[in-house]
Amino acid sequence: MKPAGSRRLDPRSLRWLIPLLVLAGATGVRVFGGDWVEGVQMRAFDAFLNMRPRPYVDAGVRVVDIDEASLAKIGQFPWPRDVVAELIRSLVQRGAAVIAWDAMFPEPDRTSPAAVAARWPDGPGMADIKARVSRLADHDKLLAAELKKSPVVLGFAPAARETARLPEQKASIGINGSTTRTVAADGSLVVTADDGVNNYLIDYPGAIANLPVLEDAAAGLGSMGFAPEHDGLVRRAPMIFRFGDKLYPALSIEALRVAQGERSIKGKLRATNAFSWWRRLIEAGAGIDKLKVGRFIVPTDGSGRIWVHYTRDAAPRTLPAWKVMDKKAAIAGLEGAVVFVGTSAQGLLDLRATPLNPAEAGVQVHANIAEQVLLGDYLDRPALASRLEIALTILAGLVLLLLLVRVGATWSAPVGLGMVAAALWTSWHAYTAWNWLVDPVFPTVSLAAVFASFAATSYVTSERDRRKITDTFGRYLSPKVVENLAKNPGGVELGGETREMTFHFCDIRGFTTISEKFDPHGLTEFINRFLTPMTQIILEHDGTIDKYMGDCIMAFWNAPMTVPAHARKACAAALAMHAKLAELNAAWQADAKAKGISLPQIHIGTGLNTGPCVVGNMGSTLRVDYTVLGDDVNLASRLEGQSKSYGVNVVIGPGTREQAPEFAALELDLIKVKGKTRPVRIFALLGDPAVAASAEFQALAKVHEELLAAYRGRKWDELERFIKEARGLSEPWRLGKLYDLYAERLAACRQDPPAEGWDGVFTATSK
Repeated sequence: MKPAGSRRLDPRSLRWLIPLLVLAGATGVRVFGGDWVEGVQMRAFDAFLNMRPRPYVDAGVRVVDIDEASLAKIGQFPWPRDVVAELIRSLVQRGAAVIAWDAMFPEPDRTSPAAVAARWPDGPGMADIKARVSRLADHDKLLAAELKKSPVVLGFAPAARETARLPEQKASIGINGSTTRTVAADGSLVVTADDGVNNYLIDYPGAIANLPVLEDAAAGLGSMGFAPEHDGLVRRAPMIFRFGDKLYPALSIEALRVAQGERSIKGKLRATNAFSWWRRLIEAGAGIDKLKVGRFIVPTDGSGRIWVHYTRDAAPRTLPAWKVMDKKAAIAGLEGAVVFVGTSAQGLLDLRATPLNPAEAGVQVHANIAEQVLLGDYLDRPALASRLEIALTILAGLVLLLLLVRVGATWSAPVGLGMVAAALWTSWHAYTAWNWLVDPVFPTVSLAAVFASFAATSYVTSERDRRKITDTFGRYLSPKVVENLAKNPGGVELGGETREMTFHFCDIRGFTTISEKFDPHGLTEFINRFLTPMTQIILEHDGTIDKYMGDCIMAFWNAPMTVPAHARKACAAALAMHAKLAELNAAWQADAKAKGISLPQIHIGTGLNTGPCVVGNMGSTLRVDYTVLGDDVNLASRLEGQSKSYGVNVVIGPGTREQAPEFAALELDLIKVKGKTRPVRIFALLGDPAVAASAEFQALAKVHEELLAAYRGRKWDELERFIKEARGLSEPWRLGKLYDLYAERLAACRQDPPAEGWDGVFTATSK
């Protein structure tokens, strides 16, 4: 009796307990995994976007690209401010509704006349020249004058450090009344936010601003910055930026505000009722909910970001800057357009990694944002998506686990696959039908982990049961039958199946004489040293050991598992075994010398044949064994015996030769082996395909073929000549005994010529 409190966990309960823990662990990783989990989700959303990006629709957004061609025609960047003013003037004349610069002008123009004159050296008469040049129009003032009469939005960049000043605020941003719009003593607008908004926005310590003279003249100012994900890709873009308690719009939103002549951007804050737990559960994702820019509603996440719904590169959207400045060039599509000016030139380093392009021009990202706002074509990750994904995955995992426990992995697999397919289809359908981003990774991985952990646990417990069966019945039945019984207790029946296989027999020549050199213990050690490496070679070549009969090994290929190219693998194994024997002979000779005994060189003979047979459990109702039966099996055994008669290592039958034609082999004879009435062609296996392709073997094969033709055609003089020639070519393969045999037959045929109708068949009298 077990003492109280010593109850042990039933191993079978692990089948459901471990998958349950796996499901709980997967849920924990999903909830607390943070950036790593989000990164995996992002990859799935990237795949969706790549498979089906937003189709390009002309929404009146244009990119004026300062590309390589523009730099070549106009000059290196940054361009003088008078050239910038000329570009703005050209765009206004062509009807642009707003011009947003994805570039900054933080320092005075070094090409202004006064700046250039200041760098000239002093000299006679230079003071007057410098004074007159300095009185010429300043380029920054020229640009400022152009900005005052044009709908231009200048960009600025967030900085990772505090800066001397922040940009001027042009837009009034109101979010649920939690922002305040005031006018400073100098008359500038100041938009501040309280903690209701600050809690959800990234706080940037500083910004790289434009020249004050240019900011004062511009119609709007917007942040050019993005907030790339942890892998560096720009998937979500902030629409509002916070610098301390000041709020600024993104460049794209500011451009749309100016284009509509609006003075403010309004927003809605989604807050959670702290006194209601069920509202905290339902109203997931507190923070900024949406922005209103004139007539456009921009849905955002709680941090004021939108998912950028990218298109592939669209040629109609982009115009080269040089062409816009060419007054003779006819350009359509700028009338009433929202224009972004930026650069795709490699050296100017304004390239961003996006899900569709690892080196996209930053200005194209702004243009994509403005386009999707104008079209109302947004990507959305619903606020409740994350919680619903977790809840539904837990429910599906529990249902799958219950089914696994009741009916097992085999019958549950279709259901599990169906659940995974449903998760993938739901995610894809939500994306294609509603532009929703629903995570397909967590449900798929979680369900697969539940199934795999159940299958693994079931396998371990099943193996435990099999070991019990093996321990119990291994004393009475053969190991192979016990293994089959453990896997399928009802499958051990007499009989088998018919299939084509390759059969292998080999044994040590003169084993009786060799065994006299050893005592029983030494003989056992010798046999084990022989059988172990030979068995390993057979197994490495996908063969199956049928049995050991003293010094003989019987093996076969293509059962119980199907083995492609089984005849070729059997040939390769036989050659490898004979090569290994040379190493063993060296070791045995060294051992024999150390012990002071004489041991002859060990030779083995091998027979291979390929053909149909019956394979399966053979025997009686009291004992069965997994083996093969058939005429071609017997032929392989007979061929092993003939290897000694013909003086070769490996003899193969016609079926093996037919299925391994690339190996080096010579026809030995047309022979009736003992116990057979029909003659068969037998072959000596001499080498692998590399040997077969060698010039030496090709020469021998040609002469050998002529030798057989002369023998069977009764051309004795030619046969004598070919025997002599073949001897000279066959030394690498040591075929002297084979040609001695044909020399003996030649002498006998000359003395007693064969009768008419002789077919050249030789009848073997020994096995």
